[in-house]
Amino acid sequence: MVIMAEKFDNLEEHLEKFIENIRQLGIIVSDFQPSSQTGLNQKLNFMISGLQDIEKCRQQLHEINVPLEVFEYIDQGRNPQLYTKECLERALARNEQVKGKIDTMTKFKSLLISELSKVFPEDMAKYKAIHGEDAPS
Repeated sequence: MVIMAEKFDNLEEHLEKFIENIRQLGIIVSDFQPSSQTGLNQKLNFMISGLQDIEKCRQQLHEINVPLEVFEYIDQGRNPQLYTKECLERALARNEQVKGKIDTMTKFKSLLISELSKVFPEDMAKYKAIHGEDAPS
């Protein structure tokens, strides 16, 4: 996990350098003078090498999949960590629903076996023997 964290740190470092270079490039372009052509060319070359560095980092992190919803959160100005929190909350709520259904079905099965045992005692004895069912609780 430490190696993966280092890869993310490396990517973050390259992205920060790239963003800073783009910011500086914007300043040069917004007030362009012929005398600043050399600086502009240098920044453009830095931008190209920065994109190459980011591509190298991307290749190291190719196995990482980010749900599109995370990007939607970011686009909406929301904290992407909220996505994880909300996913966990939805999973817990769904888990409670499923647990309730399982509990209901278990009670129903027990009640059904009990009632069927009253009406069809011999058949239910065979059923219990086959399925290894104990007397319903």
